[in-house]
Amino acid sequence: MALDAESRLDSVSSARASTAKTANGAPQRLVYLLSRYPAISHTFLLNEIKELRKQGFSVEVASINQSDRLSSMSAIEVEEAEKTFYIKSRGAVRAAITATKTLFLRPLVVIRGLHAALTLGRWDLYATLYAFFYFAEALVLGDWMRSRGHRHLHIHFCGSVATVGMIASIAWGFSYSLTVHGPDEFYDVEKFYLRQKIEHAKFILCISEFCRSQLMRVSAPEHWDKMHVVRLGIDPKVFFPALKESKQEHMLEILCVGRLVPAKGQLILLHACDLLLSQGYSLRVRFVGDGPDRIHLEEFVKQKGIAAVFEGAKSHEETRRLLSHADIFALASFAEGVPVALMEAMAMEIPCVSTRIAGIPELIRDGLDGLLVSASSTEELASALGRLVEAPMLRRSLGVAGCKRVLGLYNLPQNVGALARVFRENAPNNL
Repeated sequence: MALDAESRLDSVSSARASTAKTANGAPQRLVYLLSRYPAISHTFLLNEIKELRKQGFSVEVASINQSDRLSSMSAIEVEEAEKTFYIKSRGAVRAAITATKTLFLRPLVVIRGLHAALTLGRWDLYATLYAFFYFAEALVLGDWMRSRGHRHLHIHFCGSVATVGMIASIAWGFSYSLTVHGPDEFYDVEKFYLRQKIEHAKFILCISEFCRSQLMRVSAPEHWDKMHVVRLGIDPKVFFPALKESKQEHMLEILCVGRLVPAKGQLILLHACDLLLSQGYSLRVRFVGDGPDRIHLEEFVKQKGIAAVFEGAKSHEETRRLLSHADIFALASFAEGVPVALMEAMAMEIPCVSTRIAGIPELIRDGLDGLLVSASSTEELASALGRLVEAPMLRRSLGVAGCKRVLGLYNLPQNVGALARVFRENAPNNL
């Protein structure tokens, strides 16, 4: 099944590549603005950019921050880092030179950008200070875009990176588009200037129907037509069902991949495992990822005597290897967009348990492609995990169905093809 999918997707990529051309036959040029690139927790961005290039686009990347893992990057990440324009790495002196040059040569750019920044600050001292920093970064970004001949910017995520992009767009007069993930900006619309970003964007890509609904909730109907649902995806050539090794032990392994932060609900997962252990089940839980909650989770594990392994942050390939040994994948999140980690596990035919929140029910249909439980419910999560531990055939059927679901709706080449169509139809080509 995986080989058939590969050959089909290869032909899709070839067809897309032939259409990602401008009228004179040159590749359509795009520029991405990201907060940090490459980033271990956002490998899907690297994969998206690579796939766009396979489909005939020329993509340049600007990043606010440099990668935080220079010593452990793969060869492809090193290559990407060398080609990326890093805004903060220009330093304060260069930023000041850029601002001075722009003030003398293009005073209207400075006036428009400064007005936009101060308006966002709403004359609150703290917010205005941050807005001024965003304005300085926006001048550096816009100057680089002008020098490279770019006149449209695409931004992933709606946080400060999109604030910089929006100010740059207003100041320099080019257009921008957004890929919105959620969920933070849905909870604090004013802090993230979400309404303003929607209004100023030329078009918006939403990773789920739920995501689009939240943007529609806070925006005027005249902006709804600019919102397009384009789902994320995984590469079926990388994540595919692996042959399971026969285990000498009877202990099943539950794997959880994600940053160790409260929103991911890892403590609820440990509470559920503790409940299962008290009922006589034999299992081990393995965490892939790092974060500020690690020390508290390790203390809980030690206190309760739970068999748990904390792997820390791992590369894409290391994560795939750990997935190949897992029996069950669990993500007890309180807040999410649509987790790529779930897609990767499903593509490898690992039965998944997650929470009934945000865009997750669009990925997993409860009882068909996996199991969904109420967020925060230790009892429901323990019950769902217990069902899978007790029923090998259920694990198998959900794993197979989950893989089919991802290949059909969340595969990377197919969905980047949809992304490419939106770019071709809506984004002015960067000259």
